[in-house]
Amino acid sequence: MNEVPADTPRSGGCLCGQVRFTVTGNPDYPHTCSCTRCQKLSGGPVMAWVSFPLSGLAWTGEEGGPAWYYTWPDSRRGCCPTCGSHLCALDDDSDSIALTLSSLDDASGLMPVNQSFPQNAVPWLAPVPDNRHSAP
Repeated sequence: MNEVPADTPRSGGCLCGQVRFTVTGNPDYPHTCSCTRCQKLSGGPVMAWVSFPLSGLAWTGEEGGPAWYYTWPDSRRGCCPTCGSHLCALDDDSDSIALTLSSLDDASGLMPVNQSFPQNAVPWLAPVPDNRHSAP
């Protein structure tokens, strides 16, 4: 795996390219999630996420930022209004934004450290082991 320095600027965007972003800052908590909302939003068994400081995010595409939809009372998901790609999640009053790993142009060095909502995982896909407390 290619290691990327933690504070390296990263870019990404949606399938059609109308919503693009750059993000700087240290990535935090790369993980997969198999909650029912992630499953329904993605049309798949899991979504993969990583958080970055909200202060380091800039929307750079022609569409500007994403369209927002509240999936929890205080948490919304952002997607491209043109192609529908799911890009991010943002909790109200948060200082970080979760980006989908697949929206990043290069997710090098961002290995998921666990799986949220493993009780909802499909039985035919191996779960991500919890590596948050592993010794170096």
